[in-house]
Amino acid sequence: MIATLGRTLILLALLSASAGSLVGFVAGRARSAVGSLWARRLAYAFAAFMLLSNLTMEYALLTHDFSVGYVAHVGSRSVPTWVTIVSLWSSLEGSILFWGLVMGAFVAAATWLTRNRFPEYMPYAIGVWLACGAFFSFLLAGPAQPFATIASPAADGPGPNALLQNHYLMAIHPPFLYSGYVGMTIPFGLACAALLVGRLGNDFIRPLRNFLLVPWIFLTCAIVLGGWWAYEVLGWGGYWAWDPVENASFLPWLAATAALHSAILVERKGVLKGWTVTLVIATYLLTILGTFMTRSGVFNSVHSFTQSAIGPTILIFLAAALVLSTALLSLRLDALAREGELEGGLSRDTMFLVQNLLLVLFTFTVLLGTVFPLVVEAAQGVQMSVGRPYFDRMSVPIGVALLFVMGVGPALPWGRATRDQLGRALLPPLGTAAVLLLLGFALGARNGWTLLTLFFGGFTAQVTLGEMFRPIGQRMRAHGEGLIEAFRQSQSRGSRRFGAYVVHAGAMMVIISIAVSSTNQQSKEVQLTRGESASLGAYTLTFAGADRVVEPHRESVRARLDIQRGGRELGTLYPRMTYYESQREPIGTPAVQSSLGEDLYLSVHNIDDQAGTVGLLILINPMVGWIWIATAVMALGGLVALLPIRRPAPAVARAPAAVAAIEGGS
Repeated sequence: MIATLGRTLILLALLSASAGSLVGFVAGRARSAVGSLWARRLAYAFAAFMLLSNLTMEYALLTHDFSVGYVAHVGSRSVPTWVTIVSLWSSLEGSILFWGLVMGAFVAAATWLTRNRFPEYMPYAIGVWLACGAFFSFLLAGPAQPFATIASPAADGPGPNALLQNHYLMAIHPPFLYSGYVGMTIPFGLACAALLVGRLGNDFIRPLRNFLLVPWIFLTCAIVLGGWWAYEVLGWGGYWAWDPVENASFLPWLAATAALHSAILVERKGVLKGWTVTLVIATYLLTILGTFMTRSGVFNSVHSFTQSAIGPTILIFLAAALVLSTALLSLRLDALAREGELEGGLSRDTMFLVQNLLLVLFTFTVLLGTVFPLVVEAAQGVQMSVGRPYFDRMSVPIGVALLFVMGVGPALPWGRATRDQLGRALLPPLGTAAVLLLLGFALGARNGWTLLTLFFGGFTAQVTLGEMFRPIGQRMRAHGEGLIEAFRQSQSRGSRRFGAYVVHAGAMMVIISIAVSSTNQQSKEVQLTRGESASLGAYTLTFAGADRVVEPHRESVRARLDIQRGGRELGTLYPRMTYYESQREPIGTPAVQSSLGEDLYLSVHNIDDQAGTVGLLILINPMVGWIWIATAVMALGGLVALLPIRRPAPAVARAPAAVAAIEGGS
């Protein structure tokens, strides 16, 4: 019964999306208001059917209906309820179903927010959105089939992947990631609509930018949440390994970041319209490439799913989307005529362009290192891999250059700068840059790239904070306002500008934290018996013993380690090995004690509670916590930039008679 209902809802979603896409394109061509109305209605219907199908699957999971194929694959009566709920996206078929839910939510929200606006563009945009929705509905109805029926269901199931049960972040990371991926469908549809209409003016670039910024915020959080999960769960002591599936989420983030900066030049200067549209389309294609990477089984990764017919089907969709997008760009790109010119020489205009090119170069570099092994294997049948040395060697210089441009660009004026303007803009931040460089050297930084990052970081910090708070000082001087009122007024009248600088501040913190944490790590491997101690840096660890913790769905053997730092007691940490019935090998779970300055990271290699021995990897990781903080700052800046700008009400001249009447009545 539940399986039949689920399949019916998916077929209705497929029907709604297919019909809505066709109606949208016809309505756009004919400029039919009635057709546009029906396209919107079918978009809402698609979203409703996707929501109902996901609720149906959640009901099947929570009631342990093992006659449903997906429940039989990932369900279990012994796992906690929260694990049962998040099992919806823990495996391949369910993740596609959840993808459809997120897509339905984005399509419905975008359709609602643009109602009665942009009648020339929206039928085409809805047509593109629902065409993408039709494909993913087809995946669910065909290759995926999460609601397949099990003729003779078992009494219990194996539960989801053990790694996904090991940390609560797996309840948060995938929804953020899917929201970042799927949300890129909306700006993709708007960009295609602009090409089909043949115009991209300021009235339409704003919603395009905002609808791109929303999934960019989700993707920013998702990337770092994934790194946090790897750091807290996998036990190797790092947060980013240039894993191909990690790169799959980083690639569209880079392209979207470039598109957001390019959109500023479209709005301010009327240039780079075709380039901006191309970047938005490339961002969407990279999300589909990332979807293929995680769902094809071509990469061996803890992040990826197993091989299935879904992978080749997504590859076909990617090829079709690439061909159609290229054809559309080739035929319609010239219609997006520019309306202004970029200034040459040293100017903010030029730095925006340089920053854009660096982001595109970064994207291409990561894409090449990620996809090249697949191309070689497909062409020559030879398996190879591109490892971390390539990515580090190529990405570090680009990242440092981006940090430099991030500081220099905002310091320069729009238009060609004079020599005096260059001196006033670029010389004062050099003092802060030198201070941060010397501070880093005094604290032990010796890597050349790290020191250069600190120097440029100090420069960028002063410029960013200065530009962020400059309007506040201007209002305090011009209007005599207090600090809080000046901040409120300047932020409400320039929320997008303020939010952009908050994002820059967060990005600067991330780059510096990554540079310091990756080059100043301390490590030590030890084998201890009960009562023995080991030291690393200022920390002393004493192994107090081991015990077993039994839960309904797993059993853990954990080590008790008493921690001291400089003779002061810091408490006890419990790194452990966890055993799951569905997993042959135990899963090591590290213990992390975090502070603003550094993390003490303990990962178990082996543990024997009977003999009272433990093998440990001890790490001191500086500034890792600042990566998580800085990402929250970036997301906050993005949210601030989305706030509507409050424009001052225009002054209305009063007639003399009206003024006399008011004065007479006072």
